[in-house]
Amino acid sequence: MKYGFVIDNRKCIGCHACTTACKSEHDVPVGVNRTWVKQVEKGEFPNTRRLFSVMRCNHCTDAPCVEICPVEALFFRDDGIVDFDNDRCIGCKSCMQACPYDALYIDPNSHTAAKCNYCAHRIDIGLEPACVNVCPEHAIISGDMDNPDTEISQLLARQQVKVRKAEKGTNPNLFYIDADESSLNPTATDKTGEYYWNSQSRGVGHFAKEAEKMAFSNGDVVSALLEMENSTTTAGQLAQNGSEKSVEVLMKGKARRIYDTPDKGILWGWEVSGYVWTKAISAGAFLVPFMASLFGLKAANDAISWWSYGLALGFLMLTGLLLVKDLDQPKRFAYVLLRPQWKSWLVKGGYSITLYGGLIALLGASLFFGWKIPGLHWLTAIVGVIVAVYTAFLFAQAKGRDFWQSPTLAIHMLVHSFMAGAAVFLILSTFVEGLAEWQPFLKNTLLASIGVNLLTMLTELTITHPTEDAKTVVKMITKGRYRNMFYLGAISLGNLIPIAMLISGANVLIAALAGVLVLAGIYFTEKIWVEAPQRIPLS
Repeated sequence: MKYGFVIDNRKCIGCHACTTACKSEHDVPVGVNRTWVKQVEKGEFPNTRRLFSVMRCNHCTDAPCVEICPVEALFFRDDGIVDFDNDRCIGCKSCMQACPYDALYIDPNSHTAAKCNYCAHRIDIGLEPACVNVCPEHAIISGDMDNPDTEISQLLARQQVKVRKAEKGTNPNLFYIDADESSLNPTATDKTGEYYWNSQSRGVGHFAKEAEKMAFSNGDVVSALLEMENSTTTAGQLAQNGSEKSVEVLMKGKARRIYDTPDKGILWGWEVSGYVWTKAISAGAFLVPFMASLFGLKAANDAISWWSYGLALGFLMLTGLLLVKDLDQPKRFAYVLLRPQWKSWLVKGGYSITLYGGLIALLGASLFFGWKIPGLHWLTAIVGVIVAVYTAFLFAQAKGRDFWQSPTLAIHMLVHSFMAGAAVFLILSTFVEGLAEWQPFLKNTLLASIGVNLLTMLTELTITHPTEDAKTVVKMITKGRYRNMFYLGAISLGNLIPIAMLISGANVLIAALAGVLVLAGIYFTEKIWVEAPQRIPLS
């Protein structure tokens, strides 16, 4: 038994009855949708037409949202329906990053993820989903696709159908008859300009304030009306502006969005960029002295060891705090450890961070009490490397973001850890006794890691990207909205200037300043790498 949907675009009239029925059935708040009708205008004026496409969860056979969810809040039913349990959800928004179809949202009332669940409560008592019952044209067909006697099975057997983003390998179970690529492909139409629900006044998670600022300029009608209380702009002027832009676009023959679900904005904001940064410092604070001792370059005395353990543990605690702060249900963070779903790299990362913290604390205790524990430093180093790179694998599970699927992302994060560790100790060398003689080693380590970092970024940005979304992100970084932060902050401030300072025979203070600039550059880089891919629309 496997349930699915067929959307017959030959019949859909864009009445939004399915959206309304869904909201009524599930008490879905204003500003978010489990199902919605995307509208696109296509053609050259006056020969134009409007396309309607019902969008919702695809109930994928290989659903990436289920795999990435750390607490099994999303799960497969025996009938193939992808359902959710909001009593388990921690609001990490990983599922929203993993879904290529923009099907999930954070409920502003419960602060947990939600989506179409095929009206599972109705299915269990023999009823069809609410949207199917209310559709006046019978444009939505549901049922068991494995049963040859059902209407959906017969339609799939005799009609040519399309699915959204088949290249993602999710095996979606939502099929379209007479689908148009300009409607199904989110990058086929521009997500700018003035149209209904272009963005929402209330963002998702910690993007809320920025979304509120963007709402009026992006043309969200509801947001604009709210802003009009303190503005001279009238609703008529707003509608007129939108109509003029619509005609202008259609005169040029371009497909244009007319109606869409609200833009959820940046799901993982500064907290995620910050925790990747603090995590790099924590891992590097241990790995750099460990590598020095391992290769016989420098032996860490007790004072340096204490600084290494203290910095590692301190920044690890900051990492944990930022992780919890990013959750929309922070009180449930312990569910990651107590109710783990082991396929999720968020779970593996959570346990790695916990183990790393415990090992660092044990190293501190062994140093204080003079214990000799064979292999402890090696074990801590291995776990430290995992802590440094696990986020790359978490991002790889976020299949909705093509740019994060880079095979060099793990190297990118590991190199940042060595850069951060060397930079921190260069800063400390200005006032910590015993570190002055480490400066040559620290400078060489920082120079080498900067070189590898530049090579890694060059690879990430210049390799042939398999999708247009990834190519768009590269353009956004190198030529678009992030170009100043990238070239001035990440490249110049964080890499090139420190190289010049370090190879000039700099004194202790100049070397320390170079370390500060490197840390700033790492943060700028992580901010760009985290945010830019999220600017790509998924629906």
